[in-house]
Amino acid sequence: MQDDDYWMRHAITLARQAEKEGEVPVGALIVIENELVSEGWNRPISLNDATAHAEIQAIRSATTKIGNYRLKHATLYCTLEPCVMCAGAIFHSRIQRVIFGAFDQKAGAAGSVVDLLSNQKLNHHATICGGILENECAELLKQFFQSRR
Repeated sequence: MQDDDYWMRHAITLARQAEKEGEVPVGALIVIENELVSEGWNRPISLNDATAHAEIQAIRSATTKIGNYRLKHATLYCTLEPCVMCAGAIFHSRIQRVIFGAFDQKAGAAGSVVDLLSNQKLNHHATICGGILENECAELLKQFFQSRR
């Protein structure tokens, strides 16, 4: 979808901001009715906060901005498949769609390792679409970790 590519490119820009700060390059943003509501990028190191993933940063900002912890009509764009913690936050904030770039074969919770967001035993289900600009998102991560070795 054309809008998904547009917003994922913006998320990639946010991932680059994380990298500039010495963080793992992951960016996320929340869109409601094709309008940008919030942005986030990985900040666990700089904030000394294990929960400061890009998705959590974007969710916190969005819920503060709209004054409601529920983001019923929101789409979350993230350069990397959400982990279990982020999937829980997505679940509880009732985000409608999750669009991500690179799959995470070690910690992905949107289908790669587990699939929490589509689990029929839970009372909220998000529409998931992975692999949007996958190569670009994966390459950011690959280059980052290669530079650290």
